[in-house]
Amino acid sequence: MLEQRIQQHFIDSADLKYQSAQALSIPIAAAVQAVLACVTSGGKVLACGNGGSAADAQHFAAEFVGRFERERPELGAIALTTDSSILTAIANDYDFNAIFSRQVRALGQPGDVLLAISTSGNSGNVLSAIEAAHEREMVVIGLTGRGGGKMGQLLRDTDVHICVPHERTARIQEVHILTLHCICDAVDSQLLGDLESNP
Repeated sequence: MLEQRIQQHFIDSADLKYQSAQALSIPIAAAVQAVLACVTSGGKVLACGNGGSAADAQHFAAEFVGRFERERPELGAIALTTDSSILTAIANDYDFNAIFSRQVRALGQPGDVLLAISTSGNSGNVLSAIEAAHEREMVVIGLTGRGGGKMGQLLRDTDVHICVPHERTARIQEVHILTLHCICDAVDSQLLGDLESNP
């Protein structure tokens, strides 16, 4: 019984990824172009999210500054979720919804990219970060699910919305991490050329 429940998670995850592949490949390719334009002109990616999405933001930044699967020059990325002194000071002195937006205003420059991750699309602090990014003339890449929530309405035509067609947080997060890996791989392939051993 337990084994069947575990197997069902694998099946459901695989089914969603298979069903999403064609639809999401278009906005993911647009996200890759936005990130490439940013990093090739000396810009950086600022990434934010809450909970599991915070972990995804850090995961992405690690693979950008470090490496994904092959050696290449470092790429600029900062996870806005990692400095406990900044996060607690802003939450205490201002409001929890300001923890990312104040960092975006402090660090963001025109041409930078904000990677905004929210499974519901309704995280107040992520929405505030998007507004701050727009003030800084940054492109926003939004990763959501559940129809996109408020983020879907806030994003501009010049932004990129990658909305996983599912309601369950775990499944959405599983596609989010695959999406981030696709972005890392595609950026590397565009900068370094394709490898025969990789897709």
